[in-house]
Amino acid sequence: MADNFNFELVSPERLLLSEQVIDVVIPATEGEMTVMAHHAPTMTTIKPGLVKVHSASGSKQDYVVFGGFADILPTGCTLLAESAVPVKDMSRDELDRRINAAKAELEDALHHEHKSRLEHFIMELSHLRGSIPQD
Repeated sequence: MADNFNFELVSPERLLLSEQVIDVVIPATEGEMTVMAHHAPTMTTIKPGLVKVHSASGSKQDYVVFGGFADILPTGCTLLAESAVPVKDMSRDELDRRINAAKAELEDALHHEHKSRLEHFIMELSHLRGSIPQD
């Protein structure tokens, strides 16, 4: 049986989750990571995607995040999200609004590096759209 560890998901607005978990899958910038107890200390950036939480109680919860950082220690993991909501509270319409806002910002972007980041962000949001249940 796997050991439990503490996981916290924090956005600027609120603490979304703080509990003992078995594992958490996070959308790290370099690819999905599964975090379990006794994980090697790691800090990573987070891209838009799903955080999949397997609680010690046996429940499973999914959250949509829009970037941030994760601090992973052998005893726990804290994900500081730029923005995060439970999947059940995210609609495709809201995601489409975010995609359209990023596209509008892309039209006004002047620097190649900024344009490149926005194009990548739009691609990640478009990919994420397939993971959100239809309204």
